[in-house]
Amino acid sequence: MMARTNRVCAACLEVQRKLTQKVGDRSRTVTCFAGLSDSAVPIRVGDQLIGFLQTGQVLLKQPRKFHFDRIAKRLVEWGTRVDLRKTREAYFHTRVLTKNQYRSIVRLLEIFGRHLSILSNQIAVETSSAGPPAITRAKQFIAQNQGGAICLATVAKAVNTSTFYFCKLFKRTTGLTFTDYLARVRIEKAKTLLLDRNRRVSEVAYDVGFQSLTHFNRVFRKIVGESPTQYRKQV
Repeated sequence: MMARTNRVCAACLEVQRKLTQKVGDRSRTVTCFAGLSDSAVPIRVGDQLIGFLQTGQVLLKQPRKFHFDRIAKRLVEWGTRVDLRKTREAYFHTRVLTKNQYRSIVRLLEIFGRHLSILSNQIAVETSSAGPPAITRAKQFIAQNQGGAICLATVAKAVNTSTFYFCKLFKRTTGLTFTDYLARVRIEKAKTLLLDRNRRVSEVAYDVGFQSLTHFNRVFRKIVGESPTQYRKQV
């Protein structure tokens, strides 16, 4: 009701701005002038921020008369044209959550966010027959040989194309460079191997095709958003 006016709408937009500024890896909660709280959970693909999951605005305290009087005073000061009687009725019928309920909601969104981040890499490396046959064969070749020392020229030769043509076709079809795609395939395999706690991280790194543990750790963190050791603890 209140957001139909420009001044209050601007206040709502300010809340959204605060929610999405100085974004870290954790959720952020902002409370607006009317006492409504909203939380945003960042969604990342590796180290890249791609969006947010939000709770929507709710009250975390039972509404009181003095709360509404303060809101009404602000609306009058802003010259906002609203029916205060209807606004008061709506305010006292706004959903109220306990802090424990709200914490559970935010935690659930954080779990969803983490799951989306994990799935994003799986989707990126899925083998699909929708693209050109050469790219489908290339993906199959990479999946079968990702543990060895393969390069762009090797894969291009395996699918009977020139290196230059294959490079352009692969990027156009998958949206990824050959190097990025190969790294994602290897990291996806590494995530599976890390479930075996008897394997050392260095052993996993070499098994999936990395020649350096430092390079493996750097690429893993970039794609997954955390180190291999942290990932193993989480799962």
